[in-house]
Amino acid sequence: MARPLYATDPLAVDLDATVYAFDATTIDLCLSVYPWAPFRSTKAAIKLHTLLDLRGAIPSFIHITDGKTHDVNALDELTIEPGAYYLMDRGYLDFRRLYAIHQAQAFFVTRAKGNTRFKRRYSLPVDRTNTPVICDQTGMLTVFYSRKDYPSVLRRVVAKDDTGKRLVFLTNNLALKPELIAALYRQRWQVELFFKWVKQHLRIKAFLGTTENAVKTQIWIAVCTYVLIAIVKKRLHLPQSLYEILQILSLNVFEKAPLHQLLMPTTDEAIGQNQLPLL
Repeated sequence: MARPLYATDPLAVDLDATVYAFDATTIDLCLSVYPWAPFRSTKAAIKLHTLLDLRGAIPSFIHITDGKTHDVNALDELTIEPGAYYLMDRGYLDFRRLYAIHQAQAFFVTRAKGNTRFKRRYSLPVDRTNTPVICDQTGMLTVFYSRKDYPSVLRRVVAKDDTGKRLVFLTNNLALKPELIAALYRQRWQVELFFKWVKQHLRIKAFLGTTENAVKTQIWIAVCTYVLIAIVKKRLHLPQSLYEILQILSLNVFEKAPLHQLLMPTTDEAIGQNQLPLL
């Protein structure tokens, strides 16, 4: 229900396609209370693997696992959408799984690790003066097992961030401008903001139950709350932020009043906004 409402929202980059950011966040638990969620020898935790549609920051896929599950394993649970872009950090650099995205006719943008071996075939001209791009290359992986897992051509774009740090990106898209590849990866940060918002405002750090089902149910309720607020904001064309809407609803949870009356500006506020200055 939420994603179609935000389908026409503009992206921060000039790209007419669906763009997803995929990442995971860890929620710490007490091992003696939650023994079903092992993480370390003295700690328990669960991981919230999320695929975020960047148009509206709406989660389109969520998978909850124990803390020991490696982030990259959650890629196996995704249904890849042809033509879409998947933005991932270097924790998801698994060439077999990336090649599965490539074969599904989708695109990925991720960062290379320091030990990634890449043999350049062609170098494309770049504008080092007006863009942060240092080089734009196409080539192949050289390590035997990596090349076996990903036997196709890869693109390697090297760019600088705002602090001057050198970043190396890998993608299977050979058509986009190199500066757009770097700008796309920068949008991955929106999934981090989603995690921060949910943890701060929806109370999923302390749980009412101790069973696996109780914890997962509370997380799903929190996610549903986020999405419902996003739906209300769009349908009622509200100017408030999601946090402001959540606060208004929290304070009026037992009020028997229509949503539009609670969330729309009051008469006094509307008059104040429309009044002309006396002087």
